Amino acid sequence: TCLNPLHTTLAVYGCLLGYDLIADEMKDGELKTMVEKIGYEEGFPVVVDPAIIDPKKFIDEVLQVRFPNPFIPDTPQRIATDTSQKLGIRFGETIKAYVAREDLDVKDLKLIPLVLAGWVRYLLGMDDEGKEMELSSDPLLDDLLPLLENIKLGQEGPFHEELKPILSNKSIFGLDLYEVGLGEKVEAYFEELVKSPGAVRATLKKYVH
Repeated sequence: TCLNPLHTTLAVYGCLLGYDLIADEMKDGELKTMVEKIGYEEGFPVVVDPAIIDPKKFIDEVLQVRFPNPFIPDTPQRIATDTSQKLGIRFGETIKAYVAREDLDVKDLKLIPLVLAGWVRYLLGMDDEGKEMELSSDPLLDDLLPLLENIKLGQEGPFHEELKPILSNKSIFGLDLYEVGLGEKVEAYFEELVKSPGAVRATLKKYVH
């Protein structure tokens, strides 16, 4: 909860925004704030304290020491490998924990759904400037890409028919995003992310603050 979801966030948006080093992404105001908010505000309330390591100290170290370290040659492209296999653990478990807790409302999640929408936007194989982008290997690409092949940058939504088979897929997210009330939010974010070249950055500026 304190590390891997943040890595995936930086992987997806790093690829879209043309980064090739995680450390450089931590100098980007929107991306830095995004992973801080996902870590401290959205993920942290459902962190299980293992008692071996203090979760707060761990996340501090991840965000302040590990991710910004230019000598750790982590690339968003490498971390984006097999993302479809990681989302259920990295985000689905957090979403399930929100659903299970009476003191939390899953619909209050703002940035985790934005990461999921960003991943679907990533699958279009086009960066935020509209340039073709090589996708990292993933066992579900052959299943997912045909669902999105008719969506182009600059196209107006809604994209419900295209996105529903993906966002309802429990084998990807560990749950049906529509059943927990997040499917429509992810769709709305996706519509904003594909509006035009530059829409990824504009969407981050709008929601990450």
